[in-house]
Amino acid sequence: MRNLKSITAAMLLVCAGIATPFAATAQENNVIDEVVWVIGDEAIFKSEVEEQYRQMQYEGQKIDGDPYCVIPEQLAIQKLFLHQAKIDTISVPDATVFQQVESRMNYFIANIGSKEKLEEYFKKSVTEIREELAEVIRNTGTVQEVQRNLVKDVKITPSEVRKYFSRLPDDSIPFIPLQVEAQIITLNPRIPQQEIDNIKARLRDYSDRIMRGESDFSTLAILYSEDGSARMGGEIGFLGKAELDPAYANVAFKLTDTKKVSKIVESEFGYHIIQLIEKRGDRINTRHILLKPHVSDKDLTDALNRLDSLRTDIMDNKFTFDDAAAVVSQDKDTRNNKGIMVNQNTATTRFEMSQLPQEVAKEIDKMKVGEISKPFIMMDRAKGKEIVAIVRLRNRIEGHKANMSDDYQELKSIVEAEKKNEIINNWIKKKQSETYIRINDGWRNCDFQYDGWIKK
Repeated sequence: MRNLKSITAAMLLVCAGIATPFAATAQENNVIDEVVWVIGDEAIFKSEVEEQYRQMQYEGQKIDGDPYCVIPEQLAIQKLFLHQAKIDTISVPDATVFQQVESRMNYFIANIGSKEKLEEYFKKSVTEIREELAEVIRNTGTVQEVQRNLVKDVKITPSEVRKYFSRLPDDSIPFIPLQVEAQIITLNPRIPQQEIDNIKARLRDYSDRIMRGESDFSTLAILYSEDGSARMGGEIGFLGKAELDPAYANVAFKLTDTKKVSKIVESEFGYHIIQLIEKRGDRINTRHILLKPHVSDKDLTDALNRLDSLRTDIMDNKFTFDDAAAVVSQDKDTRNNKGIMVNQNTATTRFEMSQLPQEVAKEIDKMKVGEISKPFIMMDRAKGKEIVAIVRLRNRIEGHKANMSDDYQELKSIVEAEKKNEIINNWIKKKQSETYIRINDGWRNCDFQYDGWIKK
């Protein structure tokens, strides 16, 4: 667990074309371990701190203070939240973890080239990398869920925002960086019928082998499923209908016999066969095998050409981008909204460049307002497949000092964040006072962010 986050960091650097010595040295640096902090019944090890420090250096993260003070404190805070999660029985659903792991793995493999190259670089099997990513995602999600519970009742009124802004000295007014508004049209490359027929034939073969008792569903899922749940024998945990793909849920909830296998199900992720494990009220636990159709270079090129023709028609005023998005686009999140992209972080249509998908930001960066990009290939990270897209720049808001008329939502977010931070900070201080804490000599002489680590 101690090198979990560093794998993600190193992967991102590799994908960006930056070499890091992590994979080569992680196995070589054997530090004589010692417990340096104790939080409740959890220990923080010196090697844990050292490794976190190395990874932050690789990422180029600035550490505000002595790393041997800052890092143990960060780890201690995480342990406080994870301990609270146990008390409140808060956990992240396995399905959520699997989906995020799968999404990240697909992205990393697409950028580094292949599973084999990924394993070669990190000197770990894909299974080991998945397991370590899963634990990082699970812990991060658990901490976030505890924090959400703490601040779920925070509500900000317009009068609070006005009051906050009116009290700001001129030199403290927030600077709003460059933001853009964009529309997008996406197409999924055509999948040849032969590819679909081959996938269905494979799934029918798996189903027949299971029903004849020749193979176990879990074993086949481990060997062949292209979903993150493969390592769990295809099991995705108890979920409600709303948490599942509609096509998957429609078939899964009709299953009654745990020994039988469903018909082949087509979802937005690919093709599945499903087996019921258990039903509990309105939730169901199933296992599945997922196979994804693979797109050929020719199919990608054909899709690019289709979008290029569509772009030409829009520019010739045969119809508008808005109309084309509603009729042609296969992006379910935007096609009913004239193709307008919505920032999930802020629930507005404005994006900072770093908040856009990388491929979209690259196109938008060189465009003028009203222009439509040429077709390009991008990765649908949720589904782990390549799609093609065009984007239109609707608006560009240059960086500026915030004002109430143009930036109310951003100012509201700042006020909300400050109130939430205050609640979380007070919670940490209270938790410190209630928790057994021991810090070894040599690790105590620090200017900590929170004063309560050393009992007086």
